[in-house]
Amino acid sequence: MNVMDAVRQRHSARAFKPDPVPGALLKELLDLASHSPSGGNLQPWHVYALTGGPLAKFKALIKSKLDAGETETPEYDVYPPKLWEPLRTRRRVAAIMRNEAMKHPDKAQEQQHLIELNYSFFGSPVGLFFLLDRRVGPPQWVDMGLFMQTFMLLCVERGLATCAQEIWANWPITVPQFLNAPEHLMMFAGMSLGYEDTSQPVNQFRTPREPAEAFTVFRGFD
Repeated sequence: MNVMDAVRQRHSARAFKPDPVPGALLKELLDLASHSPSGGNLQPWHVYALTGGPLAKFKALIKSKLDAGETETPEYDVYPPKLWEPLRTRRRVAAIMRNEAMKHPDKAQEQQHLIELNYSFFGSPVGLFFLLDRRVGPPQWVDMGLFMQTFMLLCVERGLATCAQEIWANWPITVPQFLNAPEHLMMFAGMSLGYEDTSQPVNQFRTPREPAEAFTVFRGFD
């Protein structure tokens, strides 16, 4: 598989098979992903990977907190407040496509159903958490994004699917405490990882992308 194919095939999977992901394979992919660029070679990423019993225990903890109506205040906004155009429309279109694919018999419970799926890693056998030192700045946040994207493309090559989930930023206290992470590390994002269940409708839609002409100014080219 070439890089172009991996880029085109990567998407956010929201239904997974229960098949386990070998630890040796996960380590290999993380080792390879560490070759992604970072300013000054700081390599600011910290990763925690859960599967099996630890993942089940974590999901049970989150479910108990959701059932009790508990919430926490995120350390950063996943989206800017009062989204403007064209960002607002892009997000709305993506949400409509996702919700249509994830039709729930009870519309009133549809949003709650989506939240529960997110917090169960969409049934994937591996849950990943990406943390950053609070002392780093926006450039290192970019480095983390580059690392995550590199990892996700490598997963495509090995037949694995992923779904990056910044929704986990909503639990900035619970997640690091469960992971026993050092206090100076903050939650950045989570990720579902496993083998995609391609039979599920939610994995069959693809969100549209803008052409290069929509976001690039070309100068000096033919």
